[in-house]
Amino acid sequence: MIRVMVAEDERLAREELIYMLQQEQGLLLCPSAETGEQLLELYEKYKPDVIFLDIQMPKMSGVDVAKEIFNKENKPPLFIFTTAYDDYAVDAFEVEAVDYLLKPYDQERLKQAIERVMRRMKQEKEHSPQNSKTASKLLIDDGERVVVLPPGTICYATRVDRVVEIHTKDEMFHGKMTLQELENRLKGYPFYRPHRSYLVNLDFIQEIKPWFNGAYNLILKDGKETRIPVSRHAQKKLFQLLEQPM
Repeated sequence: MIRVMVAEDERLAREELIYMLQQEQGLLLCPSAETGEQLLELYEKYKPDVIFLDIQMPKMSGVDVAKEIFNKENKPPLFIFTTAYDDYAVDAFEVEAVDYLLKPYDQERLKQAIERVMRRMKQEKEHSPQNSKTASKLLIDDGERVVVLPPGTICYATRVDRVVEIHTKDEMFHGKMTLQELENRLKGYPFYRPHRSYLVNLDFIQEIKPWFNGAYNLILKDGKETRIPVSRHAQKKLFQLLEQPM
């Protein structure tokens, strides 16, 4: 069963989406939230696999809530944003949302979103360390060519708009994938997400410099001394990984 949570401040829209989700198979509905603050509380208690999240909520927007969860979780839930305005859909890509739904909801469109969730969960399971062997080569498709990269040559990757930039010491490649998908494909190698927009090869970390307000920057030994921000939520896990034998 897939644990699902709905966060929507408008009662009628919330009840409509819950009713439509109840018509689908394989879903277990968790209590719903009416505000971003309430969602954060319920998330900690129920840990849903998928969150249907309204982009426009009072005080704390849906995107802000998603970013907070995304930054502090090593394995964040999948997000499907809901909105009445198509213009806001682009915000969904900031946290690598699986999909977005426009109001008023359509049952067939909802089915498509759920199918995307199931495909993503299946892919993540297939690429988990328990179910896959470490790949010796990584194929990067940029839409015009397919580049073969040894994973160990990758210094870091970052998301720029809807494209992932993959950096080695000498070159930069564009990949048609999300950072989460790239991270899944690099399971078994020493990569970590110190920030929601970056994936770093721990072998290329030269030093860690204090920044401000308790934050840090990673300095990479990539020939350019690239600086990578470390979110507060990622600091503890990062230091633990660096202390472990590689």
